[in-house]
Amino acid sequence: MWDHLLFPDIPLLNLAIRAIAVFLGIVLLLRLSGKRQMGQLTATEFVVVLLISNAVQNAMNGGDNSLTGGLFLATILIALAMLVGTLCHRFRLISRLLEGTPTRLVHNGRVLRRNMDRERLSNADLKVLLRKHGVHDFHTVDEVILESDGSLSVTRKGEQPFEFEDA
Repeated sequence: MWDHLLFPDIPLLNLAIRAIAVFLGIVLLLRLSGKRQMGQLTATEFVVVLLISNAVQNAMNGGDNSLTGGLFLATILIALAMLVGTLCHRFRLISRLLEGTPTRLVHNGRVLRRNMDRERLSNADLKVLLRKHGVHDFHTVDEVILESDGSLSVTRKGEQPFEFEDA
């Protein structure tokens, strides 16, 4: 009885390789799905994320249901998330590949249609996002940027964008 609870049915190295492969595969798929999926999930997109976790469970654990195997997989996933965060912080290329880059949706008060299409955002989507930022009159907007994490940055006309100074 205790054997199935504490001892994995498959080697830990096998579990680690499975966890790494599933982690990288899901990161890639979410990256390809666009920024919006990460920041503003619709009900359908939320359900998809939940179902993805269920769909890849067996691919990751290989049928192992031990407590040790589950905790080991959780440890691997947390370690991978920390590693990716560190690599993205240190290497711009890795950050661009895994996290993406911001996309300007509005510049000088004009909607950039090509960028909106690339991010699969409609005018109605943009209006909803702007209302969430307290913008109810489009003519007051100078610049709108869809950040790589899916959040929106809005600069109103007359405001100066925030600039960092290197120390």
